[in-house]
Amino acid sequence: MRTEQLEYVAAVARLGSFRRAADEMHISQPALSATVRNLERELGVDVLDRGRTGARISDEGRELLPHIITVIDAVDRLRRAADDQHHTSRVVRLATVNAATVPLLAPAVRQFRDTHPSTQVEVIGAQQDDIHRALLEGGFDLGLVTCLDGDDMPPELDTTRLLRGQAVACLRADHPLAQRATIPLSSLLDESLIAMRSGYLMHRLVHRLLDGRMPAFSYSADGAEMGKLMVAEGLGVTVLPDFSVIGDPLERCGVITVRPLEHDDTDVLLVVQRRRSGSTPRAARDLHEIFVARARQYREDAGLRWPEVAGG
Repeated sequence: MRTEQLEYVAAVARLGSFRRAADEMHISQPALSATVRNLERELGVDVLDRGRTGARISDEGRELLPHIITVIDAVDRLRRAADDQHHTSRVVRLATVNAATVPLLAPAVRQFRDTHPSTQVEVIGAQQDDIHRALLEGGFDLGLVTCLDGDDMPPELDTTRLLRGQAVACLRADHPLAQRATIPLSSLLDESLIAMRSGYLMHRLVHRLLDGRMPAFSYSADGAEMGKLMVAEGLGVTVLPDFSVIGDPLERCGVITVRPLEHDDTDVLLVVQRRRSGSTPRAARDLHEIFVARARQYREDAGLRWPEVAGG
């Protein structure tokens, strides 16, 4: 049982409508409805009566509503008290698609540890859809995901752009294609391609770049880190955002390298996300600010065409 579920029930009971409650809580109506259903299954009680004209508290729910309000008020008081304490030991749950681990994620976590020595950062690798779902349900505090310009982001999440890079071919430095200045897309069809598993942005992008054609042989990997390790072992070539490879220890020591893709200038964005509604813990807000500052510093140090950080 999560506090968000109780807050949603209270909002529907007060407003008499899933739609109005979803608008007030800054969440989509299907997501709110599904979350309430999960709570009802857990309690074994239909807390709300649903009808054509709206929703109202059920007889069973009416008996539970005072307890729900009491819990919500208690949690709000707890959040306010905790927010006033700078050194409270807690855990920040950070979800990531494993992009920009070396240039951004690791330095940010290291800096956060210096200023919050009693707060643990739990880093969880996950796919974008799973990260969005858990952020909305309160399972994660922050999420690092990749996207393309024009991709729709859940309106219930606050999205801040961190890095803008390009899709590049990542290959071993001694690979024959590494002698070329750029890599033709058609060459990928003749190579063992290490493709990201369905659900990752780079899976969608490679499918688009190759126009749905299949390479002679392909592997399936979970995230950039596994893809780079497989490239280093000579298993094939992969396509990743440049900021996921440049500066990586394997790239710095000359084991792997990157080359631009011919006739492609696709921009890949790295963004940090958090839930709009509810109270964000101070520690999570501090880590968010560190990500923004680190991203700005990385762009300046790299001397690349990164845009100014923008929210929205």
